[in-house]
Amino acid sequence: MAKAKRKLVTRTIGDIVKIELGDGTHTYARVLPEAGFAIYDARTTEELPIMDTVERPILFYVAVMNRAVKEKRWPVVGHRTLEEGLRSPPRFIQDALNKKRFEIYEQGRIRPATRQECLGLEREAVWAPEHVEERIRDYYAGRANKWVELLRMRDVEGTGSIC
Repeated sequence: MAKAKRKLVTRTIGDIVKIELGDGTHTYARVLPEAGFAIYDARTTEELPIMDTVERPILFYVAVMNRAVKEKRWPVVGHRTLEEGLRSPPRFIQDALNKKRFEIYEQGRIRPATRQECLGLEREAVWAPEHVEERIRDYYAGRANKWVELLRMRDVEGTGSIC
């Protein structure tokens, strides 16, 4: 017996997706260019109108694996053309072999950077949707997120955290 093929959803810039948090609540996110998402501060048990959703503050920006939308884990619930300037902020890259070497990734471009320029930026990484959901739950519970901590900038020996 052949398995039925699942219909995959195309990830479209400007789409608004619903993120179930596993506790009876959900929030929303906006699909940005590249792998980016803007996660809204919109935790609720009710369905929000799209206009209300996109006017909410943004909790954080994150790059997420395509499967979040393609496999309908985060179903598309609406679409709005992106506002001018809504894009992921710059992120840093720390060389895995030379901890003193840094770069900044911004809008598809990578440039050399100093450690000082990277302070306060998040590490460039593409997150699993499950880890983003955990990060959102941790935010609302007021606790540190292990994935954010894991990705923090390391000291020059690679053993500690400076942020």
